[in-house]
Amino acid sequence: MGYPPSPPSHHPMLPADTFKGQVALVTGGASGIGQAMALGLARCGASVAIMSRNPDNLGNGLEVLREAGAHAIAVSADVRDRAQVAAAFDQVEAQLGPVDMLLNNAGANFPALAENLSVNAWRSILQIVLDGTFFCSQEFHRRRVTAGLPGVIVNNGATYAWTGFPGDAHACAAKAATLNLTQTLAAEWAPDGIRVNTIVAGFYPHDKIRDDDNVLGCVTPAGRCGQMQELGWAAAFLCSPFASFVTGLNYTVDGAEWLRRGPLMPDFVAPRERAELW
Repeated sequence: MGYPPSPPSHHPMLPADTFKGQVALVTGGASGIGQAMALGLARCGASVAIMSRNPDNLGNGLEVLREAGAHAIAVSADVRDRAQVAAAFDQVEAQLGPVDMLLNNAGANFPALAENLSVNAWRSILQIVLDGTFFCSQEFHRRRVTAGLPGVIVNNGATYAWTGFPGDAHACAAKAATLNLTQTLAAEWAPDGIRVNTIVAGFYPHDKIRDDDNVLGCVTPAGRCGQMQELGWAAAFLCSPFASFVTGLNYTVDGAEWLRRGPLMPDFVAPRERAELW
């Protein structure tokens, strides 16, 4: 039977005024998981700024948010560049006010055998996923401490950070480091009133991942893939006052997919053979 579908995407997770007067900055918020989180917060009253280094993505993402009734802006910045990150925060503050919630979703990945990874390929993923998460978090923390205000950070994780995955050594390493960074910053910044958590997503069909004929749902114990609004609701909860004692949590939302181990798993395909399909 599996799990029933979630409520429709337009349903807010919390009262519509939960984040009234608050500002959320979502890196990589123009599409995919980042966009789902931006929508989840906006539907609970937050003003939202989405950030991307791709102007085309920003335009499309902003249109989706505004069609949903969100008070939203878009800022362009590369999370690998500290100066651009600081400038983006300045821009958001000038237009919406100080950032209360930071959601680090900017990321990148591509399949590649570890033996074939170039130095640039390895570094590009680590810099976007890990460096970018840290630079944005550090900038957010500095501003909140200077203002004497609490704040919330939600990072974007992946279950292969725990298990590894052939053909994704660069992304697995970056995500594993992100989970550890979440725990470290949560403990270090708790006295400053900053909570830090990670949402670890499973299979969520969106613009880059399709679920034709529910193929991906067949490998999930829940019997279906995740629905994007479920990630938005998870983000809304973790940012909300109802999670005010929750920090350092790597919160898995995947229908138990990563726990699936047993004799009924699909046959293992050697990485070099699978690479022919990339």
